[in-house]
Amino acid sequence: MEEMKLVERMMIQPETPTPRRRIFLSNIDLNLVAYQESVSFFDPPANQMSFLEACRRISRGISRLLVTYDFMAGRIAPSLEASSRRLEIDCNSAGFVLATATTKTRLSQLGELAAPKPEFRQLVAFLREENEDELELKDKPLGLFQLTQFACGGLALGSRYNHCALDGVSVHQFNTNLASLTRGEGLAVVPMPDRTIFRARNPPQISHPHFEYSKATDTDNTFTLRGTSTVLIDKPQPYNQIHAVHLSAKDIQALKKAALKDGKLTNCTAFQAVAAKIWKARSIAVKIAEDKISTMLFPVDTRTRIVPQAPAGFSGNALVPGFARASGRELKEEEYSSLVRRVQEGIDRLDDEYIRSGIDWLEVNTGMPCREDSFSLVSWWRLGLETEEFAWGRLKCAAPVVVKPGIVFLLPGSTTEGGLNIFLELEGDQVVEFRRLMMAD
Repeated sequence: MEEMKLVERMMIQPETPTPRRRIFLSNIDLNLVAYQESVSFFDPPANQMSFLEACRRISRGISRLLVTYDFMAGRIAPSLEASSRRLEIDCNSAGFVLATATTKTRLSQLGELAAPKPEFRQLVAFLREENEDELELKDKPLGLFQLTQFACGGLALGSRYNHCALDGVSVHQFNTNLASLTRGEGLAVVPMPDRTIFRARNPPQISHPHFEYSKATDTDNTFTLRGTSTVLIDKPQPYNQIHAVHLSAKDIQALKKAALKDGKLTNCTAFQAVAAKIWKARSIAVKIAEDKISTMLFPVDTRTRIVPQAPAGFSGNALVPGFARASGRELKEEEYSSLVRRVQEGIDRLDDEYIRSGIDWLEVNTGMPCREDSFSLVSWWRLGLETEEFAWGRLKCAAPVVVKPGIVFLLPGSTTEGGLNIFLELEGDQVVEFRRLMMAD
């Protein structure tokens, strides 16, 4: 982007003093200690709001929000219990980072804004420290925003969250609350950050096999797995080109119809139909051996699946990996309806006992989401992000900054096209085959 300039970088504290406390992190939280980056775009303010005023509104909004989201102004720290090696959040009011920037690039020059691309990295560039890999956890903010103004007057809000603090649903609630505060209104959702409802049982009771997880090896970064180290090592990874495949609303309806055609299924959601098709197409495209097991992971919200249910406004991680698995041979030979059924089973198995068994598995084992011949399907397709309306306008679209290897994203199609876009990172010949298989009957 042309002449990206930092205007100001500040650390924002809660507007009024908050009590010092510790927030327990569940095994679900500790399995997700890594930073996630995304960017939201806005058209030039229809109300002619200046960039200076937008910066003032978001700064004040964050400060007010941190009174109720006190943990987002905190830092990850070792437990105070001498016998425990767990990590927790120290609500110490250390602060939330806000950077503001300008660029001479126009929004229109970025092309399709819903498509992740290398240029997006500049929209979170001022949220990183030069010596970040050397910083201790106590010095790493849990949340960071970069508000950038484009030459046309459009805006981008880049965000960087530590995933252990909030899952996707909680991030949406946080942003919705912030948007409301920038408009001078009150909270839309009252946050409930207590995660003890997801605490492991004592003693642990592992009642199911858990193919959604893999045990860590000696070479793995134990901090990102379970939060037992004192330093976050966020190693850069090489990326291939990100590719996009569009499915129209008609394509999605055709997939649902195909899944029900043989009469073996009584129902099928759009996600289940699309997920099964992606699973088969990607596994064949990467040439998984016929005797190897391919595992597709997909986050499932367990807020209403556990007993008792998580409270309204739960602010933490409640998304656990559902999975579907089959051999390379089965993926090639089984009927499409059978693969859809495997996806359905991956969702249906997540009842209270299975979820708690998985939490207990993580209590006993140092583990991570399954990584042997696997990939994760992450859907932002129907998160409702377009409902976020800040003082300067309604969110136009949002996208992850990068698509990491082993991740497939589902994002809404453009307002004119509809449907959805599939974004994934594959080698050139693999993506050609993937595209062909996705479009095949």
